Amino acid sequence: MGTEIERKFLIGDDSWRSAADDGEVIRQGYLTTDPERTVRVRRKGARGFLTIKGRSTGASRAEFEWEIPVADADAMLDTLALRPLIEKTRYTIQNAGHEWVLDVFVGDNAGLVMAEVELLSEDEAVSIPVWAATEVTDDTRYYNAALVKAPFTTW
Repeated sequence: MGTEIERKFLIGDDSWRSAADDGEVIRQGYLTTDPERTVRVRRKGARGFLTIKGRSTGASRAEFEWEIPVADADAMLDTLALRPLIEKTRYTIQNAGHEWVLDVFVGDNAGLVMAEVELLSEDEAVSIPVWAATEVTDDTRYYNAALVKAPFTTW
């Protein structure tokens, strides 16, 4: 079984930009946002993915992901996914031995900028960059699946 262990942070300033790659546009939607299991469809650049995640326990949860034909991802996003879709540009940043991903949201979640770091264990030491201002790992409002039900622009 795959397990995802990640910590999430809101971003305090733009100093991350100097260390980031060029970014990649992501369009994703959810077929279900049941707290016990979410089913996500994602278009990331020219690739498509189907992901199933279990309930979070702390910073961990079961995660299974498969690459799917991009035409299938687009069709599911256009016809089956709950609205609104999640639209963002994802940047990758290397920091003190960890890879961080930083998402700049647009559309219904415009104004939200959030970073995540995946870990090997919940107690793994990680150096928090200066631009990572507030940890929101345990705040379910910041889960992408929750942003479909209550977009950031409505808070």
